[in-house]
Amino acid sequence: MALSETKTQPAKEQGSVVQNPPPPSSDVIELNVGGQVYYTRHATLTGAPNSLFGKLFSSSSNNKNKKGSTNDLLTRDLRGRCFIDRDGFLFRYVLDYLRDQQVVLPDHFPERGRLKREAEYFQLPELVKLLSSDDSKLVSDDCSDLEDTESQQGKDHHRFYSSYSLDRRYGYITVGFRGGGMMTRESQVDAKAKKVPRIFISGRIGLAKEVFGDALNENRDADRPPDRYTCRFSLRFRHLERAFDMLSESGFHVVACNSSLTASSVGRYADDRVWSNYTQYVFYRK
Repeated sequence: MALSETKTQPAKEQGSVVQNPPPPSSDVIELNVGGQVYYTRHATLTGAPNSLFGKLFSSSSNNKNKKGSTNDLLTRDLRGRCFIDRDGFLFRYVLDYLRDQQVVLPDHFPERGRLKREAEYFQLPELVKLLSSDDSKLVSDDCSDLEDTESQQGKDHHRFYSSYSLDRRYGYITVGFRGGGMMTRESQVDAKAKKVPRIFISGRIGLAKEVFGDALNENRDADRPPDRYTCRFSLRFRHLERAFDMLSESGFHVVACNSSLTASSVGRYADDRVWSNYTQYVFYRK
């Protein structure tokens, strides 16, 4: 019995539909930076022509055939994406700068030195300059003054913003209450040893002044700008409930609290003790 020869037909001739992925748009570029995938536009990457990306993705680049040129760095991963062997998490700030010519960093950002090194690698001197400057020179804290500042400085359109400048209404205030005294077997309560209760305020200075006004004692941390933080303010009154009322009237709500109590023996009796307590209340306004 002879076997008939069969030929495998292409899928399209057998009636099945094979869909090939559409070619990516030439205006959208997919980047793999240290394992983190980013999508951006070609115009964004070439907006700074003297940067590394401007040289890599510019159609007018003359470095394509030069050995050792920046074009040699344009490699592909297994899925065909442009691969850049740099820190993928910090690259988000580099891409933000390419998009908007400004940088928004979190408060107390610990990676500024590393981000500066990334900016140097991507050949962005203006971003390096911003990251090298002092906070007082970089931060424009009042968004309402932004347009006036830009009009005065003209060509200097690069800006560095801290995240709290986006909305100055939000924030935390911590109220600390400290008290104490001495209790002995003979006198029960020693009035002379009793500590005068004090209320301490921690948080952004602008928020603290808004809530407590003239009741705020700033002697230990005077002449500080409103965008800075402090833990050295105190209140001129001793009633904790009054502080709570002022915070409530300003729209704050308590979100956390903690308390500690310590005692130590004094005098000739074991029951004679000096005690002190410290309690913190954390308030937040949405």
